[in-house]
Amino acid sequence: MEKVEVEAPLHILPSVEFCCAYGSSFLPNNQDKTTTMVDYILGVSDPLKWHSENLEKNRDHYSSWMALLGPKMITQIADGIGVGVHFNPFVMLNEKRMIKYGVVRMHRLVEDSLNWDRFYLSGRLQKPVHVLVDNLDLVTVNEVNLKAATSAALLLLPPEFTEEDLYAKICSLSYMGDLRMLFAEDRNKVKNIVKGSFGSFRAMYKPFLDEFTAKELLEFLPTDGRQAAISQDYSLSAARTLVSSLPHPVRSQMGMELGEKQKMNEYGRVIRQVIINSREEAAKSMQKIVRRTVMVSSARQAISGLLSTGGFNAARYLASKMSKAWKSQN
Repeated sequence: MEKVEVEAPLHILPSVEFCCAYGSSFLPNNQDKTTTMVDYILGVSDPLKWHSENLEKNRDHYSSWMALLGPKMITQIADGIGVGVHFNPFVMLNEKRMIKYGVVRMHRLVEDSLNWDRFYLSGRLQKPVHVLVDNLDLVTVNEVNLKAATSAALLLLPPEFTEEDLYAKICSLSYMGDLRMLFAEDRNKVKNIVKGSFGSFRAMYKPFLDEFTAKELLEFLPTDGRQAAISQDYSLSAARTLVSSLPHPVRSQMGMELGEKQKMNEYGRVIRQVIINSREEAAKSMQKIVRRTVMVSSARQAISGLLSTGGFNAARYLASKMSKAWKSQN
């Protein structure tokens, strides 16, 4: 897609603090780029005000009953039932391109990136996206999210693996426990995303792989192939280092399950550390926490989407997802 076409929605929507585009239409192996819906995440300072302005400009983007109920109800459903995001799907631009955009409060977007409290938008930002607007430098904030994703993936991987294995594991984190994956998603989704965006994944995660290599947690093995073979330190001390890079709420939940101990850091502050007796135990605990978070968030967002988009659009969207799932199985 050309840059002018990708940026087209920004010219008809109220101003935003952050905007990124993503979706299968950007993948080189997608055969239906002209008909595939392009997805956007829009970060705004005040969703209530933003929806008020957007209803004035683009009332037809909303389901009829959401437009009738107004911006306050749109925001309440997104925050109270969903995970803070309101999606408008099946929006036609110039009768050429169909888009879907999700509107979220910037504070919530930042919180999820740092803490994985919903593991919804943070999961999306662990994968390559095309950033179009970034007034608050979320890309830099998101580096915490990317490092945490690298650590989580390494905990789940064996002593030796390939680059593709690593990116696939990172990509799969946000799908663990996602109810849509049971019946309404392409089973090859992770594989297709990694294969189509391999260079972008490499660019995103190189700083963290370099950091872990410098700390001797990783070693890149000689290979003649396109991608590197990687060996990782499988010791308990390495597992503790990886766990220390996970978001604080995840570590806290792991601590409640595995136990915690107090330790004085170099600045004289008392910090709590998760007690790790085995790498497998730590990986299993972390995976269970992420899966539970994703499951709850996917269920909440599904209910919110059904209420906000209306029965017809919800059925249409589900049918599209199930069609992809069916094709992937045949």
